[in-house]
Amino acid sequence: MSTTKPGVLRRLSDRLTSPAHELEAAELRRESEDLGVSHIGDIVQRTRVTVSGEVRSVTLRPRHETPALDVELWDGSDSLHLIWLGRRRIAGIVPGIKIQATGRVTRQRKVTTIFNPAYEILGRVGQTHE
Repeated sequence: MSTTKPGVLRRLSDRLTSPAHELEAAELRRESEDLGVSHIGDIVQRTRVTVSGEVRSVTLRPRHETPALDVELWDGSDSLHLIWLGRRRIAGIVPGIKIQATGRVTRQRKVTTIFNPAYEILGRVGQTHE
């Protein structure tokens, strides 16, 4: 008689056969739940939210425009853009880093965006936040 709980082998099998990006997405969603923040896929425009996720890209506007640092944040459910006006870079915010950000959500050119959010660097993807 097996002492294994029903579903344990199934979850292990799913984990071993799922693509890496699906596993990463599930891990990021789980981390968001553990931190008690909103999933990006569930946020409502014009509300103040706290989100967390992985920085996917960091882009700087061209020099002839007003300086703005544009960071794409992905939490496994969806992505949004964090834009810091007047900034060309922020130390520590690089692709692959995990951050938590708080601010008011808006839609800018059909892209979910938070301007000048408060933020906290949580660590690298794969590290646990304590």
